[in-house]
Amino acid sequence: MQGKLAQLEKKYGVDWREFRIEDVLEWQQNISEIDPMKLDEYSVSDEKKYPFYGQAIINNGIIEYRNLRDEFLNNKNGKPTILIHSNNQNIVYLDTPFYLKDGHGATSVLQADFLNKKIALYLMAAIKKVIIEKFSYNNKATKIGLKNTEIELPTKNGEIAYEFMNEFVETLEAYLKATGLNHVALSAEERSGLDKLGAGSISWKVFNLEALFGKATRGRRLKSADRVAGNLPFVTAGEADMGISAFIGNDVQVFSENTVTIDMFGSAKYRNYKYGADDHVAVVHTEKLDKFSALFTTSAIHKSAHAGQFDYSRNFYATDADELMISLPVSADGKIDFDFMSNLMSAMQKVVIKGVVEWADKRIEVTKGIIER
Repeated sequence: MQGKLAQLEKKYGVDWREFRIEDVLEWQQNISEIDPMKLDEYSVSDEKKYPFYGQAIINNGIIEYRNLRDEFLNNKNGKPTILIHSNNQNIVYLDTPFYLKDGHGATSVLQADFLNKKIALYLMAAIKKVIIEKFSYNNKATKIGLKNTEIELPTKNGEIAYEFMNEFVETLEAYLKATGLNHVALSAEERSGLDKLGAGSISWKVFNLEALFGKATRGRRLKSADRVAGNLPFVTAGEADMGISAFIGNDVQVFSENTVTIDMFGSAKYRNYKYGADDHVAVVHTEKLDKFSALFTTSAIHKSAHAGQFDYSRNFYATDADELMISLPVSADGKIDFDFMSNLMSAMQKVVIKGVVEWADKRIEVTKGIIER
């Protein structure tokens, strides 16, 4: 998949530049606050016609479906729209009329004449990548803050490459269908996992990492000058490209897929492929876990190890992994609830790709002429 996307980038000859959100999308007027406890007073009838959005995480921020009075209606003409909630957890795409409760005075309504569903999804990903790092619950994504926020976008001949964005998403669509990731209906077990998490009914217990998975393994140093080109991913410290600094053909220790790496800064990453690693990387042997339980465990490791205690002056090593304590969910008998972990992560994967799948299963009623313009 990465190769196809690289070929696509080469095809369009794109360069990457940063743009202020304000210079890419138009900011629309928000509807005044509506008290969700008095929806009946604002309703035309009992018909549940349009989604009513508020500052909520569950269900993409939809509080209820109602047919409210026109003066509270956003997007009457059904123009493609991006909503950014001030809680930073939800960025929602809409192409139908909707109602909006802007409880914090910060929810942003963004539109543009060139916008279609595919381009909107691309822009939403670029925006979310930045605002998750820049804002938090204690520093909410207000309209003023967002206006000066810059996002990285592809350009061609100095102009934003919207055609590239469109084909990029089409390529991902084909990949999802080919790999079966377009099946996103939640099972009863997966829905139960989300419900338990939302209700806060999970019990947690702290475990030692070495006691769970044995001693971590430290990679070995391989200087850049000594690396031979090949097909094995070589993992070093860093966030770019998941820490993969090269593809090598050297005779090095090959670590199994379905394991977790922790770099010198305490950043944990799940690996679903065989790889080599340098001496700034510790490998946690989660091979016996199923994929989704390993992903859950990776998040737990990252939360514990990547809390600011490790940096250039104090590196994380395999011995630190052996001493690391992580918090995991437990069942009534006090044992790790691997079923919950697996079901929750499987559900979250489906939820993440749900937005893409929704438009992948429908015909996008936008002509190519809009994209060309």
